Amino acid sequence: MRIAIVDESATRAAVIREGLAAADDCELFVITERRGLVAQISEIAPDIVLIDLGNPSRDVLEEFFAVSRALAKPIAMFVDESDDEATAASVDAGVSAYVVDGLAAHRIRPLLDLAVRRFHAFARLQSDLAEARGALAERQTVDKAKRILMDSRGLPEPAAYKEMRDAAMKQGRRIADIAEAIVTAHNLLGGGR
Repeated sequence: MRIAIVDESATRAAVIREGLAAADDCELFVITERRGLVAQISEIAPDIVLIDLGNPSRDVLEEFFAVSRALAKPIAMFVDESDDEATAASVDAGVSAYVVDGLAAHRIRPLLDLAVRRFHAFARLQSDLAEARGALAERQTVDKAKRILMDSRGLPEPAAYKEMRDAAMKQGRRIADIAEAIVTAHNLLGGGR
């Protein structure tokens, strides 16, 4: 596992390194410079990013939350103090584990494992949501195409659907693709006004 440790303090980064020293399946990379952080992390291509911020200002937190949104990797963030607003912002930014006052060598590996599991669970939920939204959009397009066929050709609903299904089978396409073509043609011909 490739792990990027982001910390401007070498002392704090050493605590994280110590917590992962016994894990021989880890390759560690320490980043101490915030400038060009996304590019540095991208170059490393880590499996997880551990960020230790100590007592960050609002601006620093916002900067790291922006990095979190851009990465699509599990991120565990360690801070010494926090408030409800910072915690909520970290969740919104996709931080997998936001640990307040919990930087101790013996806690690093369990927190790393938690961050990876939470990241994958959240990614599955987002994938399922995107799939459901896509299916809903396709269903709405099929329904709209059926209405177009019903109105323009005087067909009952089952016959309109059968016509789309037959066209899809004949052309080796999906019904949703045929429906999209019907809706697009209808709109181009001025029927969608």
